[in-house]
Amino acid sequence: MLPLESFPMDARRNIKAVLCDIDDTLTTDGHLTAAAYAALEALQDAELLVFPITGRPAGWCDHIARMWPVNGVVGENGAFYFRYSHETRTFTKRFEASDEIRAENRRRLDAVRDEILNAVPGTAVASDQQYREADLAIDFCEDVARLPADDIQRIVDIFEACGATAKVSSIHVNGWFGDYDKLTMTGRMLNEDFGIDLEADKEALVFVGDSPNDVPMFDFFPHSVGVANIADAEISLAAEPAYVTEARGGAGFAELARALCQAG
Repeated sequence: MLPLESFPMDARRNIKAVLCDIDDTLTTDGHLTAAAYAALEALQDAELLVFPITGRPAGWCDHIARMWPVNGVVGENGAFYFRYSHETRTFTKRFEASDEIRAENRRRLDAVRDEILNAVPGTAVASDQQYREADLAIDFCEDVARLPADDIQRIVDIFEACGATAKVSSIHVNGWFGDYDKLTMTGRMLNEDFGIDLEADKEALVFVGDSPNDVPMFDFFPHSVGVANIADAEISLAAEPAYVTEARGGAGFAELARALCQAG
């Protein structure tokens, strides 16, 4: 990973949209700071599109799409995207799976939940689970004492043994049934609502994140950025971002926003 200052100025000027993780990328120690929120507004003032790409639940993403200075949001690691138009007062919701499939998957995930809680003492269902539409989030450090890496891997192993996909964020292990991730739903959103072809236009996009569930994004985008706390990842990354900020969390996101806005 190169320092952010190595991000070429010509490439920065070509950026049209910023894709960003939320937990420990936009937030710092669980808080959305004034500086990070102002950075979102600064990017939009610079006429850049902004899209949070997160593992957080549908209930949170409804609020984010409506209330934050963003153009849309992908949630639950790619289960859906939401977009709210203030001009037309219309809310767009696109799910990867139908209502019926999500209901069946929920029954299957309930069984996986029970197995994980019995097998891994000290973990818990994430406090935001009741707002989720498609996945199961297991907390390993947000509202419980941090679990060791071996226990985090044990949670992943149980999900996968049950046929689910499992991804580790900075706070949760998220599991779901279905062939999707952050990258696939991001491509669908950009194509359907913004006329952006993910493959053809990827040089005009930048992604910033901090954890293993961001690996598909780090691997795909040539202009990918990690905030400094990416070094804290509990599980090694199969692909690393091209650049890394000096600052951690929301301050690192603000650092990237300044670099892009000043390039314009």
